[in-house]
Amino acid sequence: MITLHDNGVFLKNGALCSEAPLSPAEGKQKTLAWSILQAHSVSKDPEQLKIRFDALVSHDITYVGIIQQARASGMQEFPVPYALTNCHNSLCAVGGTINEDDHVFGLSAAKKYGGIYVPANQSVIHSYAREQLAGCGKMILGSDSHTRYGALGTMAVGEGGPELAKQLLKNTWDIPYPKVVLVYLTGAPKRGVGPHDVAISLVKATFASSFVNNCVLEFAGPGAALLPIDFRNGIDVMTTETTCLSSIWETDGEVRSFYEAHQRPGEYKELHPGEFAWYDKYIEIDLSKVEPMIALPFHPSNAWTIREFLDNAPEILAQVEADAQARYPKANVRLTDKIHDGGVWADQGVIAGCAGGLFDNIAEAADILRGGSCGAGYFALDVYPTSIPVSLELTKNGDTAALLESGAILKPSFCGPCFGAGDVPANNGLSLRHTTRNFPNREGSKPSEGQFAGVCLMDARSIAATARNGGKITPATELEYETTRRPYHFDKGIYDKRVYNGYGKPEPDTALILGPNITDWPKMQPLAENLLVELAAVLRDPVTTTDELIPSGETSSYRSNPLRLAEFTLSRREPAYVGRAKAAAEIEARRIKGESPEKLQALLKRAGASADNTQFGSCVFANKPGDGSAREQAASCQKVLGGFANICYAFATKRYRSNCINWGILPFTLDEGAEFPFENGDCVFVPGIRKAVEAGAEDIPAKVLRTDGTEAEILLHIKGLTAEEQEIILDGCLMNYYAKRN
Repeated sequence: MITLHDNGVFLKNGALCSEAPLSPAEGKQKTLAWSILQAHSVSKDPEQLKIRFDALVSHDITYVGIIQQARASGMQEFPVPYALTNCHNSLCAVGGTINEDDHVFGLSAAKKYGGIYVPANQSVIHSYAREQLAGCGKMILGSDSHTRYGALGTMAVGEGGPELAKQLLKNTWDIPYPKVVLVYLTGAPKRGVGPHDVAISLVKATFASSFVNNCVLEFAGPGAALLPIDFRNGIDVMTTETTCLSSIWETDGEVRSFYEAHQRPGEYKELHPGEFAWYDKYIEIDLSKVEPMIALPFHPSNAWTIREFLDNAPEILAQVEADAQARYPKANVRLTDKIHDGGVWADQGVIAGCAGGLFDNIAEAADILRGGSCGAGYFALDVYPTSIPVSLELTKNGDTAALLESGAILKPSFCGPCFGAGDVPANNGLSLRHTTRNFPNREGSKPSEGQFAGVCLMDARSIAATARNGGKITPATELEYETTRRPYHFDKGIYDKRVYNGYGKPEPDTALILGPNITDWPKMQPLAENLLVELAAVLRDPVTTTDELIPSGETSSYRSNPLRLAEFTLSRREPAYVGRAKAAAEIEARRIKGESPEKLQALLKRAGASADNTQFGSCVFANKPGDGSAREQAASCQKVLGGFANICYAFATKRYRSNCINWGILPFTLDEGAEFPFENGDCVFVPGIRKAVEAGAEDIPAKVLRTDGTEAEILLHIKGLTAEEQEIILDGCLMNYYAKRN
């Protein structure tokens, strides 16, 4: 089904070949990735890219902070189209008025700076970008990790908010030229197999080994041409879960039809790799062999074919129970109770968001349920079309009626079910979702309070088949049904009536409307000569997600108030972290005032250092932090609480490492296999850190001061900082960097 090849390959006229009249160095310039990246880079060095994007997108968890950072750094207007969508906290009630206060701020900012404002429930962020911003050969930067429009010929990247602030200030996104991995598609999917089945299979094959980490995936091959555009979009958006950097696909008549349907025919260009394009690695996917898949908690890569899962459910669910119980000792996890009456039974189905709520997915789900029933038991099915235009077309062609008649519930465009702000299951509930993630707590439960629920990712087709069987998990390939692909008609008039488009027409006299929860960032200090940090969280999990670093869901209501949001840092993974970090920050605050607390005196004496030039704060250790969301709050909340460093063996994603750097958090790594037998309360002293960063040193000797009085030498690394990243860390954070230069 999927074969990984850890060696390079040429592509000649759509066929794989091992030899060519070109060298690999020449051949890599024939890829789509090369042509698009170099066209957007203002660097004179093709191996060190400095990218300027064609458009930006943010949602209402991130855009307030981005705009606040940019305006504090001197921004006068948005230099490129910047869409502010309101799809993440549209329906939240936590915190009173603050969600709608942020929306009002967003509209006032769009007017003042010349932006695009998409009101709540009109569209999810990535649907609007596909419909109105994508274009063949373009590049888009979004403050959401699933910013992926490669199937439309658009290279898109999800990053933390500071990277968008840089673009708003007419600066660049700087990266070394990435490896490019060919994804070669053959065959055609069988009836009942959908894009999530292909995507989950790809994530399963690549995630654990980091096979495509920070690479660009380039999709080609005869199988690609057989896929409808929604199928391609559904695979493409999930490439984020492989931890790749971006994606790009060949374009053809199917893509042309998409742009024509959306009344933007001028955005279409035929894109194909040049003859003898060279790829660093390649992946072969035979689409005809893909089966309906299910991804078990707590990651999209924890996947099986649905048939394998059903045949081995007692063992598989017992393992999930054991994993959940180890993570959440307060919860009484009982997923094996779902096995009864000859099957495995779910409590909920959800089809939603940028992956699930696509027109073709919902139309085929309607075909499966037409004339049937979801039943009157515990199982419920909720469907969220990805935008109002999609919802309108489903209504016009009768699919909405078929779903409602079956007992499904149609809901507005909203990202909530994907990150825990909508459709939270009951305790010990099992939810099947065609959404992007099933990380811990991603469904909204609170295991620290004894609650637990599990999310399994499945394609909309198999979710609909399960719904037709009253919640008995069923692969769609094992259900008889007829389906016909419908033509899609996009009604642009909806957006013309409701979306504010002020790009190129800023109104600088417009006053920003700031509700009481929208606050400025606290003052942050530049890096001192020496650094002394106390371990406030030591996380031994193989991977730590950004959702664990700063939980999503209702906590994000406080996204515009840095101090209140920071109270939730690591709250569901290491509840004692905030108290420890605050205690360290209080010591640093007193040091800045010229005081010398007893604890600091003792530590400095052991380190042989002075309080005059030694910064004191907190630090997080994790094996591999930062998988998942692009939300900058995963780093900014640590900095607000006085965090100055992360120590790890590797960062799970480039975007989390960038977030740390942009917030002045030192991104220390250890050699793979090096021991880190230290615990909460131990301190790490890094002498001469400022000079080391100034000099671009990559090997940083440090000393661990244990609470038991013993000491140990360790070697830390800071690999590959650019000159600008060095300055940002030295200045204390990105905002300080810009303020200093203004």
